[in-house]
Amino acid sequence: MCGIAGAIWWLAEKRISRDVLQRMTDAIQHRGPDAEGHLLIDQTADRRPGVALGHRRLSIIDVAGSAQPLGNEDGSVQIVFNGEIYNYRELRETLLAAGHQFRTEGDTEVIVHLYEQYGLDFVQHLRGMFALVLWDSREQQLIAVRDRMGQKPFFYRMEDGRFSFASELKALLQIPGIARQLDRRSVLRYLTLQYVPAPHSMLEGFRRLPPASMAILKDGDFRIERYWSPPYDEPDLTRTAIDDWREELRHEMTEAVRLRLRSDVPLGAFLSGGIDSTIVTGLMQQQLDRPVQTFSIGFPVAAFDERAYARQASEMQGTDHHEAVVEPDAISMLPKLIWHYDEPFSDSSAIPTMYLSQMTREHVTVALTGDAGDELFCGYDRYRAVRIAAMTDFVPRWSRRMAAAFATLIPGDPRQKSFRRRAKRLLETLGQNSEERYLNWISIFNRSPLRQVTSDDLYEYSKQADPAAAILDAYGMFPDRDFVTRTTAVDVETYLPGDLLTKVDIASMHVGLECRSPMLDHKVVELAARMPIGVKQSLKHGKLVLTETFRDLIPPDIQTRKKMGFGVPIDHWFRNELKPLLHDVLLSSRCRDRGLLNAGAVQQLIDQHTSGQFDHAYRLWNLLCLELWQQMYLDDIPPIVAPSTI
Repeated sequence: MCGIAGAIWWLAEKRISRDVLQRMTDAIQHRGPDAEGHLLIDQTADRRPGVALGHRRLSIIDVAGSAQPLGNEDGSVQIVFNGEIYNYRELRETLLAAGHQFRTEGDTEVIVHLYEQYGLDFVQHLRGMFALVLWDSREQQLIAVRDRMGQKPFFYRMEDGRFSFASELKALLQIPGIARQLDRRSVLRYLTLQYVPAPHSMLEGFRRLPPASMAILKDGDFRIERYWSPPYDEPDLTRTAIDDWREELRHEMTEAVRLRLRSDVPLGAFLSGGIDSTIVTGLMQQQLDRPVQTFSIGFPVAAFDERAYARQASEMQGTDHHEAVVEPDAISMLPKLIWHYDEPFSDSSAIPTMYLSQMTREHVTVALTGDAGDELFCGYDRYRAVRIAAMTDFVPRWSRRMAAAFATLIPGDPRQKSFRRRAKRLLETLGQNSEERYLNWISIFNRSPLRQVTSDDLYEYSKQADPAAAILDAYGMFPDRDFVTRTTAVDVETYLPGDLLTKVDIASMHVGLECRSPMLDHKVVELAARMPIGVKQSLKHGKLVLTETFRDLIPPDIQTRKKMGFGVPIDHWFRNELKPLLHDVLLSSRCRDRGLLNAGAVQQLIDQHTSGQFDHAYRLWNLLCLELWQQMYLDDIPPIVAPSTI
C-alpha cells in the first residue's frame, strides 16, 4: 500500500524537475511512511518524452525488497504501484515456469513480468486492489490502471504537452503554475451526492480514472478502456433457493479471506458488530492459529454505539478485542478531514473511520473490513423501500399522485431516521418514476432543494450537465434485471467507489493503515451479481444468503439486529458546540461573495435546524465541508502536511 505520483511530457516548458517530483511525493507521505523512490528520465534528442515517476511506500510484503520505481531486467519497463496483488504467489510460479527471472519476493515485480508476458491483458490476471502506472520505453507508451471496484484512487490531468498523475489531488497541485479553477458542474454533483463521482473532479481539467479502467497514452493519443464489469447482465435464475448458492459463496468468501491474510507485517480486522465484519473476522479466525486482533470504537450516545455487538462477536470467535470510546472534537478534526479528502466530501462517517483507523494502526499495519456487503447482498433498509415502492408502479399514476398529495399533509418529523419521516418520504415520491424516486431518497439536495439553496448563476450549470447523471446513467447499464437488483448495481457503480471506498482509503491511509475487504474480491462480486433477488432479500430482511451461509459465525443477536449506521451525532453538534461555526463559515461574507449559494436559503436551513424544527444536519455538513474546502484548496495552495487548526 503506497502513494504514487509522476508525469510524462513532450514540451520542455512542461518538464517536472526532481524538486517538484519530491514535493509531489512529500504531499502523500502519509500514504507511504516507510520509504520513497524517484525516477527521472529527461527528454532526448530523438524527441522521446521526459518521464518522472515517484513513489511513497508502506511496506507490507517483501519489506526489505521491492523498492519502487521498479523495472524489468533491462529497465525498459518501469512501474509505480499502489495496492496489493493477493494472488501474486500463484502468478509468480506461472511466470517462473515461462522463463521470467525475479530479483524480489514481492507482488510489484510480478506485475512487470505479467505485462511482458501478456501485454495489455496483464490486468485480467490480477486479483487485488491497485492503481498503477507502467512506462514502456520500447513501445513509448504509458499505461495507467485502476482496480475493478475502485478501491485505490487515481487522479490525473491531461494538458497540452504533459500528462500528470497522483494518488491524491494535493500532489498534483504541487506542480508550479498548474491551474486551479472550480468546476461548477461538479459543485452541483457534490451538493446532490455528497461526493464527486468519477470521472469528474472538483477542479476543471483534473479527472479521476474510473474503476475497472485502463488509460493508454502513446504517440499523443490518449484513450481509456473499461476492462471489466460486474456481470449483472448474466443472471443465473435457475438457482432460486438459498441452499443452491451457499456452498459456492462459502468457498469464494473463504478463499478471498485466505488471500488477504498474506502479509509480512501484523494484521487484524475492523469489527463493528454488524453481519459483514463479523463474517470476515470469523473466516479469518478459522484460518489462523492465533487470536485475530479486532478493533471497534463507540460513542457516549447510545444510538451511535455498537460496541456491545462487537463484543458478542469477539467472544464467540475468540478474538483479541480492542475498543475505545471517543468523543470527537469535531472542530479540531475538520481541518485534517478537509485536507486529507482533497475534495469536498460530506459523508460524516469519515470521522469515526479516521478515529478507528488511528486506534487500529497503533497495533497492526493491515486490517480486513466488511465493506461492500450491503451493496452486494441488499443490506440497506432503502432496498426494501425500493421493493415496496416498485410494487406500486402497477397502480395507475393518478392514484399514486393522490397518495403523494396526501403525504404533504402528514406533519414532518425532525428525527432523521424516524418511521414517520421515512413513510412520508416514501409516499411523497410514489408519483415519480422508479429512478427519480431512488435519486430523491439518496440525494443530499434533490432537485427542488438544490434549486432553492444554490444561486441562480450556479443553478444554470445544471442545464449543461445533470448533477444526477452518474446515477441515472448507471441505471441504464443493466436494464433487464429487476429494479431492486438494478438499484444495488447502481450503488456498486457509483456510491460504493465514490463514497464508501474513498472514505475508507483516505481515513486509513492518513495513518498508514492498509484496509483489505474480502467482499470486494471480484470473484465474490461476480457471484453476488449473478444471484436472483429472492436469494438476497425478502420484504422483511436483506442479506438472506449471507446470513444463512455463515450462521455458524454470527451470534444470534447480530443475525436479527437492525442495521446501525457508522455515524456521528452531527445533528446534536450543530445545535450546540458547532452552532457558532455554522454561522461563522456559512453566513460569512467570504462564503456569500463566492456566488454559489442562496444566502437566505442557507440562513433558513440553519435556523430551522438549530431551533429543532427540522433535521438538516446532513445538508449543513455538506455545505460546511464545501466552504471549508474552498478556503483551503482555492483561496490558498494546500500545505504539504495536514493543518491542525481551521
